[in-house]
Amino acid sequence: MSKLFQRVAGFFTNRTMVGMDKAGNRYFAKKDEVDGIMKEKRWVVFKGEEDPTSIPVEWICWLNGQRKRAPTPEELMDLEARRERVRQNVAFLKKEEEERKEREGSTRKVISTDKVGGPDLKSFIRQFGVPSEGDENQKESVSMEGVRNSKEKEAKKAKQDPESTEPTGSGQTFRPGTWQPPT
Repeated sequence: MSKLFQRVAGFFTNRTMVGMDKAGNRYFAKKDEVDGIMKEKRWVVFKGEEDPTSIPVEWICWLNGQRKRAPTPEELMDLEARRERVRQNVAFLKKEEEERKEREGSTRKVISTDKVGGPDLKSFIRQFGVPSEGDENQKESVSMEGVRNSKEKEAKKAKQDPESTEPTGSGQTFRPGTWQPPT
């Protein structure tokens, strides 16, 4: 009972606040000796409702031990500024894409769910010449059959003349202790 009381008391007295995020969540660490090894325990105390999705990625990495040091406020501000620049770039690229579509008079439907539409297959197909007769297709299929047949012959030959002295099989007939190395 006294060990339990010591652990509970130590939990509150031995902890050090490492930092705080933008949402007001506070992050703590505590070093404990477990089986003669010093281990660090890390946790978060939420401000208000316990919502794990409100934890920034940098703090998640620190909590999971993927980072040795907690993120600094300067680092968090730099990362937030970078995320904002990425959001602005995405908005700019979307606007450019819409303007380009208006200029080209694209016939594709624009879906209002902010999802990217599929590729324009008609323009993709137009860049390849369509053969006027089926002769070219027949020549290609005949040459492919020749390649396939030669590969099949090679595979049959390899099956008939195994070059390896290693045992082969599917393993269904294997009995432990029966295999002997080749002499």
